[in-house]
Amino acid sequence: MAEVRLLEVGPRDGLQNEPEVIPTGVKIEYVRRLAAAGLKRIEVTSFVSPRWVPQLADASEVLAGLDLPGVELSVLVPNQKGLERALEAGVKRIALFAAASETFSRKNLNRSIAESLDDYRPVARQALAAGMSLRGYLSTCFVCPFEGPVAPDRVAALTAELLEMGVDEVGISDTIGVAVPPQIRATLKAVLEVAPVEKLALHLHDTWGTALANVWAGLELGIASFDASSGGLGGCPYAPGAAGNLATEDLVNLLERSGYDTGVDLGKLAEASRFLAQALGRELPSRVLRVVD
Repeated sequence: MAEVRLLEVGPRDGLQNEPEVIPTGVKIEYVRRLAAAGLKRIEVTSFVSPRWVPQLADASEVLAGLDLPGVELSVLVPNQKGLERALEAGVKRIALFAAASETFSRKNLNRSIAESLDDYRPVARQALAAGMSLRGYLSTCFVCPFEGPVAPDRVAALTAELLEMGVDEVGISDTIGVAVPPQIRATLKAVLEVAPVEKLALHLHDTWGTALANVWAGLELGIASFDASSGGLGGCPYAPGAAGNLATEDLVNLLERSGYDTGVDLGKLAEASRFLAQALGRELPSRVLRVVD
């Protein structure tokens, strides 16, 4: 079977958009259950300002409560201060996030694209010098909620800049979940002109129900790394209309039944999602959760 790499982003990208703050102990148990399901890469939290994302204010406490040998735990870092907190917490892998749309960059980061990249360069150098590994996110790669369609050449150029900083993977993101396969193909073909396929991932939201079709378009071009959020949790507080991420259960089901090896136990993954759903007091949107016992 062909192998694919999954990054579980539910604990960070999923919970950051919840209206209520989830108890630290629930978050820790949620991550443990995700790891028990076989997920080897988990984005646990973010060292953003608690003033802007109070749902993740307990980032250090969550990390301190986790001891998961063989599981790569990563965190999102927005700036130098976030990096310092990550270093104090003993984090080995961080993610930086930029945008392919000027308006979204200013709404999300309060900086232009160029300013955000300039700010990240010293952060990346310090992180690499400290022995960390780096991932990059590039938001609104297909459609911006404020500007509309995004040019593939812009996404390619920004991907190249992130790789030059030393990131080992760039998550090409459909932040508001409106892309369709032709857009996925056009943008990825442009990006593949400047980046090796093994350094690319797709980060897809499922607002319009096209995420799995977009996964398939990525697979056809050799993409073998995908982000997903258990249960379909998520959304972006700075992207109007963005619904949840692609549900990890739905992604695993598609891949495994199509001959790809994810290493994930679908039943245990569903248990992790149902555990969190109970804590949230509502059902989650994953289609597979409706049919898996």
